[in-house]
This record gives sequence, structure tokens and C-alpha cells, in this order.
Amino acid sequence: MSQPTFGLTGLAVMGQNLARNIARKGIPVAVHNRTGETTRRFVAEHGGEGVFVPCEDIASFVASIARPRTIMMMVKAGAPVDGVIEALRPHLAPGDLLIDGGNSFFKDTARRAADLEAAGFLYIGTGVSGGEEGALNGPAIMPGGKREAYVRVAPVFERIAASVDGRPCCAYIGEGAAGHYVKMVHNGIEYADMQLIAEAYDLLRNAVGLDNEAIGAVFSEWNEGDLSSYLVEITAQIFRTKDPATGGSLVDAVLDRAGQKGTGKWTSDSALELGSPVTAITEAVFARYLSAMKTERVAASRVLSGPTSALSGPKDDWVQAIHDALYASKVVAYAQGFDLMRVADAEYGWSLKPGEIATIWRGGCIIRARFLNRIKEAYDQDAGLRNLLLAPFFAEIVGRTQANWRKVVAAAVESGTPVPAFSAALAYYDAYRRERLPANLIQAQRDLFGAHTYERVDRAGVFHSQWG
Repeated sequence: MSQPTFGLTGLAVMGQNLARNIARKGIPVAVHNRTGETTRRFVAEHGGEGVFVPCEDIASFVASIARPRTIMMMVKAGAPVDGVIEALRPHLAPGDLLIDGGNSFFKDTARRAADLEAAGFLYIGTGVSGGEEGALNGPAIMPGGKREAYVRVAPVFERIAASVDGRPCCAYIGEGAAGHYVKMVHNGIEYADMQLIAEAYDLLRNAVGLDNEAIGAVFSEWNEGDLSSYLVEITAQIFRTKDPATGGSLVDAVLDRAGQKGTGKWTSDSALELGSPVTAITEAVFARYLSAMKTERVAASRVLSGPTSALSGPKDDWVQAIHDALYASKVVAYAQGFDLMRVADAEYGWSLKPGEIATIWRGGCIIRARFLNRIKEAYDQDAGLRNLLLAPFFAEIVGRTQANWRKVVAAAVESGTPVPAFSAALAYYDAYRRERLPANLIQAQRDLFGAHTYERVDRAGVFHSQWG
């Protein structure tokens, strides 16, 4: 057996499945975990799937890999990544390549890359999307770092990635932390997408009055049309799943408190830092925070009053209206995410290719959807496109669906159904299409109380006035 040139440390579920994916493609892989028992159990269970070289400690792990070494770390973001790097570093040689395949904060990745590259090593911050199934059967992969580092690992990454229309869902993203930044924005869009679907479910269930079986049928139908996507597909699957304990719908037994790992918040933080209004994404983050306030919400439900009325009119009409509201809001969420990447690219100089990013996201990843092909086409037609809403295809979608979008948001308010992401997406659209906003009053207020000055619409210059 030839000595492996690829090693992977961190054998939690994602790490295990990536290692299995690599081995299944005929690539020998050295494997290591902080606890030796995990490594031994992994090889015992999956050793027949390919060539694994199990290692009990860091020194033997690094020594087992042929130089120049390529080592992928699949560990929790933050301090654990720094800890693994420090453990590996004494055993590395110049030219060795480290890959962080976790959801690291992009500024941490930039720091680590600068430090390791100054010492003669190569470093790639790599976004990996697709969950457990994607890691095993083909994820979307977003590597960022020095191009020479990507060239070395490309034969492995492009072989294990998902593939759509014969193209691997993997491409070089850009220098430094570009890969982890793009993965962060992917996750921010994911937050918005999931929240929008949850709001559609809330309306269908509590305002339209459909039962779970009917809701599952609605999502199955939607997945055959314009809304076809992985998240809509699994939503239909969720509503078909029964609780073995009660025989009822399993989703009804799930506590309404959503967890998060921080990437959505990082997206909003970066948007605030860069001045990019990712309102639908940020409302989705806030919605998860509100869901975590379960005890407070239970208490508030016994004190605070409001409407809980059902929507009047044919149910089929409301199902179509909610479909349109979901579609339009989803377009806005993607538009905001791609605009944030545009602004970040101008700030950090990564030379991102949005059409290529859309191509990567067509398969393997959590937000894969039919209309990602249309996003690619939009950037193919206009590489300098400032906002997806300005592309003819997406402008037509929002123009066609916005009457129902407005109808749904208005009806949700009247029925007491919270739709923060639907509402934020619609408000963004209406603000973006306005030639003149009421910010002139805000600027006048700032000048009055703080002498912050203002510009005029009728002549150039900066002005300050004595108001009133």
C-alpha cells in the first residue's frame, strides 16, 4: 500500500463521512481523532470502504502522510481549531498544507493563514456544505487561500464534491478567508430560507387551517415547481413523518426553540460592519433568538392579547398567495446574500465570481435550489450586476408575485401571525425601488441636534442650518 498523501483529523460525524467519501473514491487517507477509541471504532465499522491508515496520536498521524502533506481538520470552530494547529505544527515541514473544513469565522481564518504562511506552510479555509449526507455522498465545497494550495488539493475536492450537469460543486473561491466568508453567507441565506419556510408553514397551519397531511402535500407540490429546493423537499418529508410514540405528526412533538451555531449572526455582524442591509437574514437570526425565549413567551401568551383569526376566502387561493410570498421573499434573501458578498469583495479584494458561487451551490449544499441556475445566468449576462433584483428574470418574478406577497403580509398582520422575514423582505424591496426615502428627515434631525450637516438635492456642498 502506498503512503497516503491526505490525512483527516477530527472524526465526528462530518469528519467521518468526509473520510469515507475520500476513501470510497480510491484515495488512501490517514485518519486521527483526539480520542483513540473513536478512531479504532471508525476503522472497525468502515474499514472495508477504502484504504484508511488509523493513527493514535498526532506525531504518528503526521508521520504517516507522504510529503508534501495535506491535512484536513474537521473540528469545532474557535479555540479547538487553534489547538489542533498548535498540536500539528511541531511535526509539519515547509510546504505542508493544512485545511480547515469547519465553520470557522472568516477573520480567524485570515489570522491563521497569515501566521502559517509566514512560517512556510499553506493554509486553506474551506466551507463544506451538505450536512452528514452531503459529506458522505458529495458536498458543496468552497476553498479559499493561495491558489497554489487549491491546485494541490483540487483533485481530491473535485472528486468528492457533488456534481451537477457534469460540473463539480467545488471551485477556487479566492485568496485568504474568501472560502469561509462565502460559506458564512451561504449559511446566512440558509437561516433566511428556513425562517421563510417556517412562516409559510405557520400561515398554512394556523391562519389557513390546513392539517399536517395537507401541508405536506402542499410542500410536495411546491417542490415540483418554481420553489424546488432541498429545504422544501425535506419540509415535505418532515410532514410525512409520524411519531412512533404517539402516532401523530412528529413535527408537533418538537419543541419550538430553534438552535444555532453562530454563522447566521456572523453574517449579520459582517453586514452591519460593511453597511449592507441583509434584513431578511437578520430577521431570521432574531427569530431564532425569540424562539429561545420559550419560558417568557409562555408567560406572555397569558397576558398579552391580539387577533388569532383565520384567513377568510378559498383555501386554495391562500395556498397560492403564500407560495408567491415565499418565492418573492426567497429571491430577496438571495439578493441580499449576493449583495453582501459583492460589498465584502470590494472591501477585502478577493475577486469573487458570483456566477461560479451560484454554480457551486446548485448541488450538495443545504440551499441548493432550482433557481440557482438562473442566478448563474444573471451574472453570466452581466458580470457587474449590482443586485439580483435588477436582473430581468428576478425582476419579473417579484413583479408577478408581489400582489400576493403584499396580500399575505397584510393578512398575517391582521390575523396576528408573525412573519418577520416575509415583512423584512418586502420592506427591503419597497425601499430599494424608491427613488426618495424619508432619510432626508433623519438627516435634518441629525443636523438639528448634533450639527452633523447635510447635503442638498439642488446644489453640491455640505450644509448646516439653524432649524426653527
